[in-house]
Amino acid sequence: MGETDVKETRRRIAAHLVGRERELELALAAVAAGRDLVLEGPPGTSKTTMLKAITEEWGIPLFFVEGNADLSPAKLVGHHNPARVLREDYSADNFVAGPLVEAMREGGFLYIEEFNRAPEDTLNTLLTAMADRAVEVPRVGLVEAQPTFRVIASMNPFDNVGTTRLSTSVSDRLNRIVIGYQDAESERGIVALRTGLIGPLADRIIPDAVAVTRATREHPDVRQGSSVRGAIDCALVAHELFELRDLVEPSDTDYQATLFDAMLVSLSGRIHVDEAAETSPERVLREIWEDHFILEPARAEPG
Repeated sequence: MGETDVKETRRRIAAHLVGRERELELALAAVAAGRDLVLEGPPGTSKTTMLKAITEEWGIPLFFVEGNADLSPAKLVGHHNPARVLREDYSADNFVAGPLVEAMREGGFLYIEEFNRAPEDTLNTLLTAMADRAVEVPRVGLVEAQPTFRVIASMNPFDNVGTTRLSTSVSDRLNRIVIGYQDAESERGIVALRTGLIGPLADRIIPDAVAVTRATREHPDVRQGSSVRGAIDCALVAHELFELRDLVEPSDTDYQATLFDAMLVSLSGRIHVDEAAETSPERVLREIWEDHFILEPARAEPG
């Protein structure tokens, strides 16, 4: 990939990827240099969006794989069609390619989400592909990767339930970019862009939806808070509730009550309460709502 192409890709993608200029530049540099990559960060931080944008710009196929305990080496590499094996015996013609072999043959990006949830023997299957850009498939032969083939993984650092520690052999072959949450201004921009809400009421809803969503990440009883997707849904649900309740110009009381209902719908399933805390998502959201609408305005008052 030429230097001009990479710069032009960065410019075009950055125009519609809010608040991710640095991470985009790092990811482009890594894949343009021919390196494999792991993107480490919580859900909803534009990892998949950024990767889709890069492959679409370059016209490269993107193969998605979900990392879980059921992801076996055979599912990753491929298998021989059982019915045809019984009729014809083993041959290269009845081999059904898995996403790894497909990505290698087509020069695509193999994107493995929740990488550290996959079994260790499955991850070890990738070692040869990453080191030699080729894999030996029994009864098929050597599969060599096209030059644009890359292995891209993503991991959530906050969720260690059901995950495994990456071996040194695997981590040594991956470059790493840590992707955190955007700042408040960027998240307000994302919500405005994704919802398309405009007008005086939207100008009020969007900052509040972002503020209460960001507060879920800082609450002491929450193990993992909501991503910006929660703020997007909170704004959309609130907007619909105002219309259903005929609240064109709601009073402060009606506005706050309606936003709380939208918070319950959009955020209660997205936050993971610490198991040691004797509370519930609903109680946590009530506390956040009170902090935002009752305590914070009071602190800002003079005297």
